[in-house]
Amino acid sequence: MSDSVTELLGAAAGGDERARNTLFDLLYEELRRCAHRQLRGANQTLSTTALVHETYVKLATSDALELHSRQHFMALAARAMRQVLVDHARRVGAEKRGGGAVLVTLDERSDEAPFEAAEVLALDQALVELERIDERAARVVNLHFFGGLSFVSIAELEGLSERTIKRDWQAARLMLAQCMNAGA
Repeated sequence: MSDSVTELLGAAAGGDERARNTLFDLLYEELRRCAHRQLRGANQTLSTTALVHETYVKLATSDALELHSRQHFMALAARAMRQVLVDHARRVGAEKRGGGAVLVTLDERSDEAPFEAAEVLALDQALVELERIDERAARVVNLHFFGGLSFVSIAELEGLSERTIKRDWQAARLMLAQCMNAGA
């Protein structure tokens, strides 16, 4: 499958719509796992399927979609997924009363209390601030948290050691916590 993904990436980068759709089909389950992680324990106002499909629409409508590897595709999907979650949280937050909340957790443990819509927006603001301070650490958060990539995959994508990526992850978590606490 790796060879076919590589071929499809090349064709998709060249503007082949069929290759882009086939690539999405091949990576659909991986995207579903990422989306499911993001929505774990969430009020079902946004389903896993809806999150994956909205992510695909963002990717498919991008004119400048340059894909170099499977990890690069997942990195772009992670960014798109973050945008979908933030847009959804804004819509939920705009409702006066009622409406569901998107629940997300930055912690790797599945039994932690998840974020609500307002906290998704606070996390997004903290990530914007982190991007301003340390772009690489922000990419690590996007790739690991939103994209579900392992530290090994991120290290490969970034051309760094796994140890460096883990240090960036730890530093990013501390900076994000500080930013979110300061805004509370």
